[in-house]
Amino acid sequence: MKWRTYPADVLPLWVAEMDVPLAPAVADALHEAVETGDTGYPAGTEFAEALADFAARRWKWHGVAVDRVALIPDVMMGAVQVLRLITEPGDPVVVNSPVYAPFYAFVTHDDRRIVEAPLGQALRIDLETLEDVFRHARKQRGKGGIAYLLSNPHNPTGTVHTYEELAAVAALARRYGVRVVADEIHAPLVLPGAEFTPYLSVPGAENAFSLMSATKGWNLAGIKAALAVAGPEAAADLRRMPEEVHHGASFLGVIAHTAAFRHGDAWLDALLAGLDANRTLLGRLVAEHLPGVGHVSPEGTYLAWLDCRSLDLTPEEGATEEGATDLAVVTDLAGPARLFLDHARVALSAGHIFGTGGAGHVRLNFATSQSVLTDAVTRMGRTAALHTRRPNAPR
Repeated sequence: MKWRTYPADVLPLWVAEMDVPLAPAVADALHEAVETGDTGYPAGTEFAEALADFAARRWKWHGVAVDRVALIPDVMMGAVQVLRLITEPGDPVVVNSPVYAPFYAFVTHDDRRIVEAPLGQALRIDLETLEDVFRHARKQRGKGGIAYLLSNPHNPTGTVHTYEELAAVAALARRYGVRVVADEIHAPLVLPGAEFTPYLSVPGAENAFSLMSATKGWNLAGIKAALAVAGPEAAADLRRMPEEVHHGASFLGVIAHTAAFRHGDAWLDALLAGLDANRTLLGRLVAEHLPGVGHVSPEGTYLAWLDCRSLDLTPEEGATEEGATDLAVVTDLAGPARLFLDHARVALSAGHIFGTGGAGHVRLNFATSQSVLTDAVTRMGRTAALHTRRPNAPR
């Protein structure tokens, strides 16, 4: 998808997939399965055990109890299934916009109602805004519940929420009766200078859920598998998940993800070093070629959030503040994303699909070669030079 959606002359820095070779440990596990014909149904708890061991090694967290883990097809389908356990149709699901566009699509397609609590100026959770939204949602609630779909680390900004921030979130959720569902798919991809805190590790999060996968850390989007992890007080809810949900994961996906968590540390460390170098390179390139574009260096993921509102776009090139309510919208380009595709031949994710606060921005995937990254930002710079607002320029 990444390299075939657009014409061959376009450099694709959009969808969240990395240009890296497969981790040898994962490749070996898949080769062994194919050579022995092991392509049946998944069984056992090895995947959950591998995640538990990884969490203990990498994050010093021992909260993944195998009896509170459920196999799910992927993180977003898991989010839908968990939300079905704790909310009813029409109930509010709070998100921190701008946020991963499929949050809007999956939640609204399942007849829940998105309520935005926009990030603050520093692209971090605004606790006052979040409390106001929680308070209002509680007043408006019906017979169902209130959920908060948290992106940790945050997509598209690359913000890594701190222990203190997440503990404050948990306290607010308890106060207002909100159940938290944390999408932690990017958890392995926290870059030097930041530290990942599993949401379930903070006090007050015992009734929450975490959704985890090796998909992003080891580039396994094409072989799906994930895990839903329940806090101690949410275990009974998780047991109500229909059995057929567990059968949706690919067995080869389970094998690959297990191998990644069990034996992929060295490969992941090398990847993180490369992403850190690319993050530094991107900062230099933006400063040199896109001086009018705002850029906060991401703390995690391989995604950069660029503020292009200084570019002089005509009204029809702009976009409204609107999250993606249909999966097809993730390739809907407007504003600076359309400009860079048409004139620089660089494909980025358009900011408006990430909800309120996204218009005028683009999301850039820097998990590619340094030559591609350099070429792409240089092209963007040439285009931006022709579309940058100048003081007192006629409109």
